[in-house]
Amino acid sequence: MKVCVIGGRRAAGALCIASLVLALALALHFTGAYAVYTGGTVRELPIYRVGREDKAISVTFDCAWGTEHTDAILGALAAENVRATFFMVQFWAEKYPDYVKKIDEAGHEIGTHSATHAHMSEFSAEQIAEELASSSAAISAVTGKKVELFRPPFGDYDDLLVSAAREAGYYTIQWDVDSLDWKDLSASQIAQRILTRVKSGSIILCHNNGLHTAEALPAVLSALKTQGYTFVPVGELICRGNYTMGADGTQNAA
Repeated sequence: MKVCVIGGRRAAGALCIASLVLALALALHFTGAYAVYTGGTVRELPIYRVGREDKAISVTFDCAWGTEHTDAILGALAAENVRATFFMVQFWAEKYPDYVKKIDEAGHEIGTHSATHAHMSEFSAEQIAEELASSSAAISAVTGKKVELFRPPFGDYDDLLVSAAREAGYYTIQWDVDSLDWKDLSASQIAQRILTRVKSGSIILCHNNGLHTAEALPAVLSALKTQGYTFVPVGELICRGNYTMGADGTQNAA
């Protein structure tokens, strides 16, 4: 009798494990394996970096306030023949269409940074879709190009925001290297933060109107090139189609 009880418990345990594995497999199937399984739930994550070993990286700029330092940034990028990704808020793109055009014609990639720069984790699915469509339309009206990348304002997101953006056709992009240039750090401080944190597949966060960003860029770009890094826009860095997400936000090819 005791053997039967033990055997029954083992069978029940095996069935429970099998059920959990099946549930996980179904969850990953229906999310396209774009989420991670943690704490018994499937959690949606944006892309913080890409798991690759070829030393390709991306430098990105959020555009929400002003243009005073943008020309200097574009000049520094051009001097090193680096193509970057600019994430634009709708009201910025509408206020500075000449800069949208200038950035696009310089060969850089443009993504949306929302329409209103709000905390979009507080939005409904309908509000998210409207925010993305409206902001992308403002960019496409100038460039004639489809917008595929989205960076949430403040880096603020929840499961709904990431999944709704994906369903609307956008890759949600964060960063793993923060320059903190918005804090008006000195050029040397910005450079040190970036150079000590970059690794293959990194996405670097900067701002188009950072006080010392343009001043820091020449040293940063030159030093990283010397270390063997190459720069590509985010759209060329990330994996398309089937991929998986690590718990730290690393995107890996499936």
